Amino acid sequence: MAPENEAQQAVPNAPGKRTDGGVTRRRPLRERHVEETIEVAVPVRTAYNQWTQFKTFPRFSALVHAVEQIRPTMTAWTIGYGPLRRRFAVEILEQDPDAYLAWRGLEQNPSHQGEVEFRPTESGGTAITVRMLLTPQGAARILTRSSRATRLTARLVRGELVNFKRFIEGLGQEGGAWRGTIRNGRVQHDHPEPPRSRVAQWPVG
Repeated sequence: MAPENEAQQAVPNAPGKRTDGGVTRRRPLRERHVEETIEVAVPVRTAYNQWTQFKTFPRFSALVHAVEQIRPTMTAWTIGYGPLRRRFAVEILEQDPDAYLAWRGLEQNPSHQGEVEFRPTESGGTAITVRMLLTPQGAARILTRSSRATRLTARLVRGELVNFKRFIEGLGQEGGAWRGTIRNGRVQHDHPEPPRSRVAQWPVG
């Protein structure tokens, strides 16, 4: 995890980037954000693989009712309590297997950004840290700036982490995996396609 002063100086889509092990990552979060960490008793690979199976979130989440995978970097989430429902798209900006994931919500009011980090613990488990930032517009900006709203968001994030911990520890293993890497909202291919001729049936070489 980066030092706290670095987190406070970072801004979305700006020079607020960091380099971990030679890999440059976007830092999407500003000074005002919610941060919660929980330790789960499964290896990093298992925790990461299950977390990125987004369609399974309704199985443990108290907020998420449905997740639709539109494409590798885009999902549509339906969240809410009781009869109240809200559907919005989420774009994955950065994704490093077993380490890191950053996203942004594409809803307008409020929009949000977030990141989750996975780190191995000495006991062989995984420390999962989630950071989120709401960016409201208009009058909602005043409400979201209040400490009460921040505490509520933190409580919700903490509750979801606890639910995930119970879920993955109960399973003991992941229910699937997608091991791709995403940079700046694009999937990175390990083996790029060879060049193709513009002339039909013309050999490339």
